Amino acid sequence: MSQIPAMSLGLSQEKEKESNIMTKLLGVIAIAAVAFAVAPAQAAKHAMGCSSANLEKTETAIENMADGDGKMVAQKEIASAQDAMLNGKMGACGAHLNKAMHATMGK
Repeated sequence: MSQIPAMSLGLSQEKEKESNIMTKLLGVIAIAAVAFAVAPAQAAKHAMGCSSANLEKTETAIENMADGDGKMVAQKEIASAQDAMLNGKMGACGAHLNKAMHATMGK
């Protein structure tokens, strides 16, 4: 059975396109996986360090805030930071601590 050369060329190009799409898709997935793996580490590096001294400093700032939505947000974030610290999740602790400190500044 003979094939028409133009058809086999078209099928070859179609398979090549599918291969290129799959290669690109796998590349995007790999980049996303690396980004998700690195993001918490970067957040911990740039966020306020998770330490008892920083927790205490932030708690004092929250206590001195006027009652309101900002204070409630800060209190929730400091509670989440403490919980994360107790569970050994230092990156999450630092991120929550950073959010709590930003809430105390009215941001």
